[in-house]
Amino acid sequence: MKIALASDHAGFTYKAIVKTHLIGLGLQVEDFGTFNTEPCDYPDFIRPAAQAVAKKKCERGIVFGGSGNGEAIVANKVKGIRCAIAWDVRSAKLSREHNDANMLSIGERMMSIHEAIELVELWLNTEFQGGRHLQRINKID
Repeated sequence: MKIALASDHAGFTYKAIVKTHLIGLGLQVEDFGTFNTEPCDYPDFIRPAAQAVAKKKCERGIVFGGSGNGEAIVANKVKGIRCAIAWDVRSAKLSREHNDANMLSIGERMMSIHEAIELVELWLNTEFQGGRHLQRINKID
């Protein structure tokens, strides 16, 4: 599985740690930036990651910010993206099971790195349970 990663400056530290963890698990990672903690315009990094997922160059994407809200908003503006914010294991799991989220947004200021890694692993290993409602959601322009 190939995972697109991106962050703003407030999510950079977790992105770097999660990137190393994913590579250690044997997953491919494409890092769209940012590459430091200097203030930046996060859409410059989040949008290309979301486009890579939408174009199926990456199977899933994970974005990081302070709260994760702005990153999810930017990602969800890309057609074909279903980016869910997860602040706990339940929201991460349900985003895959019920919403078939293909991107996950994590807030570095909202949880410990250990919780973030747990969410990522659970999210990557949770399968979509199917449903007609998603077919209707995907047709919305």
